[in-house]
Amino acid sequence: MEQYQEIRERIIAYSAFSAEELRADTGVRKVFDSFKALLNSGIIRAAQPDPSGDGWTVNLWVKQGILVGMRLGVLHESHIELGGPSRLSFIDKDTWPLRRFTVSDNVRIVPGGSSVRDGSYLASTVVMMPPSYVNVGAWVDEGSMIDSHALVGSCAQVGKKVHLSAAVQIGGVLEPIGAMPVIIEDEVMVGGNCGIYEGAIIRKRAVIGTGVILNGSTPVYDLVNEIVLRKTADSPLVIPEGAVVVAGSRQVKGAFAAEHGLSIYTPLIVKYRDERTDSATALESALR
Repeated sequence: MEQYQEIRERIIAYSAFSAEELRADTGVRKVFDSFKALLNSGIIRAAQPDPSGDGWTVNLWVKQGILVGMRLGVLHESHIELGGPSRLSFIDKDTWPLRRFTVSDNVRIVPGGSSVRDGSYLASTVVMMPPSYVNVGAWVDEGSMIDSHALVGSCAQVGKKVHLSAAVQIGGVLEPIGAMPVIIEDEVMVGGNCGIYEGAIIRKRAVIGTGVILNGSTPVYDLVNEIVLRKTADSPLVIPEGAVVVAGSRQVKGAFAAEHGLSIYTPLIVKYRDERTDSATALESALR
């Protein structure tokens, strides 16, 4: 904590500055670069587990620092050479370019269009299949796989040995500033074409079936425990540890709905993990 206390205090102070004030202060860039280095190394993160292991805490100042970088930056054009006359062109804030990795990082980014924005942390043995994207402030732990067409949104927190299947969308939460980002805890399996948004927390070893959408406005029906899980004013939607969630539906009330046989989408917890589930969702260490 002491090693970055000064940076934390400076970032909090800078968060009240306008873009013009930030760019006029010659010391801001140095502080911001040190802040971004802490993000890239995983030393600081937008949210972290409580010491008790029961909950998560938003690090407001880290999200403030990311927004400081947005205001501080100016539009900048960058290129990736593809050989010959071909190249890819990008225009973004110069404070948040693409992040570059080396072999020593032990992160596999398979060729084919994937990219990672600076200010995000990918631990050793993370694998990205093409094309996929990790946005600023995200934190992805060891042994996790980000499959093709998957998105890890800004400030999302992804644990160890998580599999984000093809076309999974993990929502980003930079605003409102104090909001909890999406949390995917260790050993979670997220099936293809799932969307997890609005600060939902997926507890350890849960399985989210193909096509499930989780957000703050959709209740989740736990058929095992016969309860309904919802987001409240004080807490996000939380999927319990080991829950197996599939896409379901429920009847819509009213004469018109009954006349037309209408129903509405809702996620269902149909079971909790057992040996059969573990066998079906086992990760292949050779891929990592």
